[in-house]
Amino acid sequence: MSERLEEKTILVVDDEDGVRESVREILSDEGYRVLEAASGTIVAEIIRKERPRLVLLDIWMPEMDGIGLLKEIKKMEPETNVVMISGHGNIHTAVTATKFGAFDFIEKPLSLDGLLLTVRRALGESPAIVDESKRKTGKARRRGSKAKAARRSAHTLKQRTLKKSVVISGHGLHSGVKTGLILHPLPPNSGILFSGISADAAVPAHLDYVGSTGYATSLSGKGIVVGTVEHFLGVLHSYRISNLLVKVQGEIPILDGSALEFCGLIEEAGIQEQEHEWSEIVVDRPYRVEVKGDESIAIEPADFFGVRYYLDYPKPVGIQEYTYIFNGPESFKREIAPARTFGFLRDIEKLEKLGLVDGGRLSNCILLDDEKVINTELRFPDEFVRHKILDIFGDFYLLGRPIRGMVSARMTGHSDNITLLKEIKKGMDL
Repeated sequence: MSERLEEKTILVVDDEDGVRESVREILSDEGYRVLEAASGTIVAEIIRKERPRLVLLDIWMPEMDGIGLLKEIKKMEPETNVVMISGHGNIHTAVTATKFGAFDFIEKPLSLDGLLLTVRRALGESPAIVDESKRKTGKARRRGSKAKAARRSAHTLKQRTLKKSVVISGHGLHSGVKTGLILHPLPPNSGILFSGISADAAVPAHLDYVGSTGYATSLSGKGIVVGTVEHFLGVLHSYRISNLLVKVQGEIPILDGSALEFCGLIEEAGIQEQEHEWSEIVVDRPYRVEVKGDESIAIEPADFFGVRYYLDYPKPVGIQEYTYIFNGPESFKREIAPARTFGFLRDIEKLEKLGLVDGGRLSNCILLDDEKVINTELRFPDEFVRHKILDIFGDFYLLGRPIRGMVSARMTGHSDNITLLKEIKKGMDL
């Protein structure tokens, strides 16, 4: 570049006078220099002359398609961040804009907090969305766990985020709604945060925000509900991603029923180690939850994180047992991530009546009748028990940090995983 971009200059492109005026007043009060354009036809000239650091661009304008103008801006000034604005947007519009280089996507009517948070993130000025209750208690939590874990010399790790934003589309397994994910890097100490398109509020990926655990794990809070988070969180757990903004519409896409495509998404973005550190949760003593009959789940101290799962289902599954010791993301991607969700044909009608498999398709789950798998070839002879381990791996990231301990589970599910996590949290004063 021949000249440095103007650090505090923001160009607002929108054909609605009221929108431009509102945005100008908000941003000017915060000390930004604000330029305006009512038409896309003059944007290129303004950018060449004024070199704004950020462009807020309406996606729907009479004279010019916003996506086309986005491409033109990114070609002309690759380092200029562009945030798309729309009053008729959805997750698919947001995914499309992000694929073509948009930094982010926000909805009209604009909220004051959402706009400022997005602008500050785009300019690299401050953390995006930090849950205040976690900020206030974080130091106390670290002190409490540190004293109890010192005997087992907890590993100190570098915090991690992604190198760039990435997107993926799909359907929700339980809702059937077309959905997608937009992943944005976040500064240190932000945590894993789920939000809607405008990101004016977010729910942390933390045990305190678990909403329901029937057939899948969901998070809820601040008016946001995010369903089926476990496969995606299992991948973040394995890659040790600590700071990430996840934009989603209602439910994490099921994709092919496994976590393999999420692994590819993280690798496509690349991992950025950050200067700040965090420490593992080191289990200090055995914790156990008796469910019913011979069903149970427990964790005991260990120098690694591992899961031993015993499964005893009717034919054609039968008895399966598998022990997985985490040894980095490659082992997770090889042994656990490919294992898909599964269901019995006899249960489908019941689940359909409950509205819980509206997104089920032959391509995104293993379907069984009384004798055999009827829609696919198994990736492992014991794919079913490996998938149960994937669910545990994801649910256990809801403590907010990587954990060290050996889990032993027998015929348990998401509700039992969450119950055990609550016992650990209480017992270790996390």
